[in-house]
Amino acid sequence: MTIQTGDRLKALRDLFQSEKQQIDAFLIPSEDAHQSEYGADCDQRRQWISGFNGSAGFAIVSNHEAVLFTDGRYFLQASEQLDENWTLMKQGLPGVPTWQEYLVNRLPSGSRIGLDASLTTVADARDLKERLKSVNSVLVPVEHNLVDIAWGNQRPSSPYDKVFVHSVEFAGESHQDKLNKLVQHLKEKDQFGVIVSALDEIAWLFNLRGSDVDCNPVFYAYAVITQNQATLYINPEKLTPTVREHLKGIELKPYNAIFDDLRQFRNTLISSHQKFLIDSNTSLAIEEAVGAEFVVDERSFIDDAKAIKNERELKGMRDCHIRDGAALVQYFAWLENQLAAGKQLDEVEAADHLEKLRASQQDYVGLSFPTISSTGANGAIIHYEPERGNCKIIDPNQIYLCDSGAQYKDGTTDVTRTLHFGAPTDYEKSCFTAVLQGHIALDMAVFPKGTTGYLLDPFARMPLWKQGLDYRHGTGHGVGSFLNVHEGPHGIGVRAPYNNTPLAAGMTVTDEPGYYEDGKFGIRIENVLIIRKENTPNNFGDRGYLGFEHVTMAPIGMNLINESLLSPDEKKWINDYHYECVEKLTPLIASDPDAVAWLKKETRPLL
Repeated sequence: MTIQTGDRLKALRDLFQSEKQQIDAFLIPSEDAHQSEYGADCDQRRQWISGFNGSAGFAIVSNHEAVLFTDGRYFLQASEQLDENWTLMKQGLPGVPTWQEYLVNRLPSGSRIGLDASLTTVADARDLKERLKSVNSVLVPVEHNLVDIAWGNQRPSSPYDKVFVHSVEFAGESHQDKLNKLVQHLKEKDQFGVIVSALDEIAWLFNLRGSDVDCNPVFYAYAVITQNQATLYINPEKLTPTVREHLKGIELKPYNAIFDDLRQFRNTLISSHQKFLIDSNTSLAIEEAVGAEFVVDERSFIDDAKAIKNERELKGMRDCHIRDGAALVQYFAWLENQLAAGKQLDEVEAADHLEKLRASQQDYVGLSFPTISSTGANGAIIHYEPERGNCKIIDPNQIYLCDSGAQYKDGTTDVTRTLHFGAPTDYEKSCFTAVLQGHIALDMAVFPKGTTGYLLDPFARMPLWKQGLDYRHGTGHGVGSFLNVHEGPHGIGVRAPYNNTPLAAGMTVTDEPGYYEDGKFGIRIENVLIIRKENTPNNFGDRGYLGFEHVTMAPIGMNLINESLLSPDEKKWINDYHYECVEKLTPLIASDPDAVAWLKKETRPLL
């Protein structure tokens, strides 16, 4: 659906030449003040001004042009949602500048570029200031976000949901122990403290969860941890007596009090000759409050610790994926039977039924992201989200792609299956089989410690490359433990940051190659994997070797496989995987004969 943005852009541009601003352009990132991938409704500024609701994008509005930058996951979606006021910049394609290059090369020299310092990272601000020197342009932080002013009283209010304790039963480690490890790190670095702004890091560190952001069990807060005191900045109405008791010994202050407190720390920092640690994703507003001379950039200790799951978290991931798989099998059996009976179901109706089945599972909390339920050409929109009343009827004669997941108290799931309920073409089967071969190749990979996901990415693409095919998204992302479904710092893909983080035992990551043809179909196969130590016959260089354990349990999609293209090892992998699905899922679906029959049909051995 396309939203007309002319009036919104005029309201924004009218603010450019007020007495306070005097700017020529304004920067509108997707992220909130905590650099969250997904934010609360009140933080969807880029979506409101542009009409594009994908999770990744960067908008720049000048007096004469409005441009939106996004990556290959969203090219098709953005082209359909942006109106005539906007120019789409397809990041990564030849001749398309980055948004930073656009500011330097496309705006007039001497431009004054407005930004909200709370939404701009320290790393981006430093880089931009240096680049803009060459054209005599400058950054101009605004006192109040101009999009918020243009949005006016239609802007949603900030969330004030209660937070709740994530018990050690599921977390596997107390928040006191986590804080002690962080303080020990500060002592080893001889630094005064650390400023924490990432919402999932705060939730993990304090063993708390919330519901301020749809599908992400986080809450709005900041934290400052020094060698002597931990302070959580959170609005008091969000705290229950149980949470206050849980946080005993931790200083509690209102959310926005952090900025004044950071200014008050300056004299202490001068006398102690120490500084605060921040990571490069901390906002410019935080750095300006404490003073740039009093901070040291360091890779987040918390992010690295959170990425390596403890044994209780790993058990939870294994357990919740089995329950999740049972819901998926019941769903696909139901959907196939409904379509075979001639029932007309649209994409949202189907997704709603899947959500009900998941909700019946033990320790279910909610979805981990809006379900991608897509038939035919909609599957080619990589992050498609069907809209109620404005979506397609599922066509049994076209490919159906379902990417979905849930939040459970003991883990987070993310699984994609691509099915065809009729007779797929030979070409569709060859494409699907190439995606499956890439999925298997990555799942079976064994690699030395120190290897990054950047280096493993070609494993999943090679079968597609051999056919001259590819996909415009990463191959895998980290997954939280009852936290954000997209979790860093590691991942598998060609993004440069993925080459900065070696994969390590205990990390979780997805394996999700795909292939998409605009206007026709989309294919993706996704499992969650746990990285584990491998017992190899040899140990060259005494490095140690790693491999993967898949925890997602759901049949692959038999009638889209071209068996003649598979090697004996690939057939064995499929047969072994399906045997594992049968063993683990059958006890949970025993009371549903349709699901049992479907599972048996979809796991028949390949010969």
